Amino acid sequence: MSILERVKAKSVDIMSVYRNVQETHLNRARASLRQALSWYGYLRKSGQLSSNPELVGLMKPELEALNATLNKLDSNVIRIAVFGLVSRGKSAVLNALLGDKILQTGPLNGVTQWPRSVRWQPSDKVLVELIDTPGLDEIEGESRADMAREVVHQADLILFVVSGDITRTEYQALLQLRRSQKPLILVFNKIDLYPDTDQGAIYQNLQQLGAGHPEAKPLLPDEIVMVAAEPAAMEVRVEWPDGRVTYEWETPPPQVDELKEIILNILNREGRSLLALNALIQARDAEAAIAQKTIDLREKEAEEIIWQFTKYKALAVMLNPIAFLDILGGTVADLALIRALARLYGLPMTSYEAGKILKTILFSSGGLLLGELGSSFLLGLSKSTAAITSADNPSNITAFAGSAIAQAGIAGYGAYSVGKAAQVYLEKGCTWGQLGASSVIQEILSQVDQNTILYRLRQELNIKY
Repeated sequence: MSILERVKAKSVDIMSVYRNVQETHLNRARASLRQALSWYGYLRKSGQLSSNPELVGLMKPELEALNATLNKLDSNVIRIAVFGLVSRGKSAVLNALLGDKILQTGPLNGVTQWPRSVRWQPSDKVLVELIDTPGLDEIEGESRADMAREVVHQADLILFVVSGDITRTEYQALLQLRRSQKPLILVFNKIDLYPDTDQGAIYQNLQQLGAGHPEAKPLLPDEIVMVAAEPAAMEVRVEWPDGRVTYEWETPPPQVDELKEIILNILNREGRSLLALNALIQARDAEAAIAQKTIDLREKEAEEIIWQFTKYKALAVMLNPIAFLDILGGTVADLALIRALARLYGLPMTSYEAGKILKTILFSSGGLLLGELGSSFLLGLSKSTAAITSADNPSNITAFAGSAIAQAGIAGYGAYSVGKAAQVYLEKGCTWGQLGASSVIQEILSQVDQNTILYRLRQELNIKY
């Protein structure tokens, strides 16, 4: 086999590995979303939601978002959104990629008034939705900002178009976009208007955009692309056979091949992984919003349940004379409290998961609850001893009562602490667990190759799950 054939074979093997990894990520994301939707579907069928129509109404936008996200995964369409200030050539860049002037462009500011999407199929295996957006600095700033946030939320990859040295407004917009947990390519457009030396100087400045800022690192070379999407017409000298010389205006072809190649490389190497990751981030946000709304709506009921278990646990511990049963009964009561809160909030919970939550609470409380268990055991022994010897010495009844009251107070405090901590855990941890959105996000990010844009994104945003 020749060297060229070996190189081609190796490239095929690498791409095959990338495809397999992407397919795995896509399947895991689908499974995560289906699990979330099936759980909320179960709650509807079981009647746990029908008893609270207000909660059903509050959850509706998030459930619709989960369904839409799953449908987007199944359609396998990558969304690429282009952002930038006015007159930077955003629409022209997309037209150049499409190879046709589909989107309106012009010399006036604000030609694009609303987001517009067009389909682009750069290869047989890749289908892309390109989204054009209005300038970020146009009139009606607040509504445009809301619009931009929604487009960013839906996008899998972002193109940020500039046309020279970046302005302060552009820099702030770029930082905001880089906080969105989406991969971004900076597109330096209109390079035909700059001499080569100026192009190089501007390119160097763009590379150092993140230097000195705590939220961003300098851009890598493959994250900046220089293009001329709609080159200015040039005057060309024409010499005719009869000796005449005339001058005509000629428009050079767009220079976007490098940008197209970078986009194709990203999509072939990690396009479906990007799709999966974005879907999981949207699902995580939707589930977190559902948990927050549920907890806010049922705060009063949750407080009543916590106090109820606190009183019962304290009373049971106070009356029970056997130290070992105090610890065992208190643990069972805490597990039951966690499961009762989970049922109230409509969150899936097994005894095993409740045990994991209790363990987490115990070890994250700075030893406070562990101390409660130890104190309860020692007081329980004292109480047991007093109960056994009270027949011979009636004065030990006073010791029994003192130990019982002290132990009951500690046990009640422990139950209340467990209940409040469980509320926080159920709200923040609703996207964890087997096939939880946060768990699958962590799984995907732990597997990304160092040569991918996802790895760069993970490093820059310091994502830790």
